[in-house]
Amino acid sequence: QVQLVESGGGSVQAGGSLRLSCAASGSTFSSLTVGWFRQAPGMEREFVAAVYLSGAASAYADSVKGRFIISRDNRKNTVSLQMNNLKPEDTAVYYCAANHFSKRSVTAQSMDFWGRGTLVTVSS
Repeated sequence: QVQLVESGGGSVQAGGSLRLSCAASGSTFSSLTVGWFRQAPGMEREFVAAVYLSGAASAYADSVKGRFIISRDNRKNTVSLQMNNLKPEDTAVYYCAANHFSKRSVTAQSMDFWGRGTLVTVSS
């Protein structure tokens, strides 16, 4: 079992930056694919970014490419999401999620472990 705890959410003006962190418990962290998802009010949960195994490979939603950077530290069992040039449309609850790398899938349906989420609010 893996527990995920997010931190770092808050309120920021458009153009600003925030850094989210996800701390994981459990001894299998290095074998997990870890992703960030977000859900705005009245919207479905959507993929934001994912980082695989050693951290050498990552993926991003088109809406955040060039603005967000995902990274992981397998020694500390943490994943971070650096969010730059934030826009009002980035406002959402952000969730950290994970599954075993062998699933080879990063969707809201395929992730096995979820954090409780952290709220990001971007004002114009």
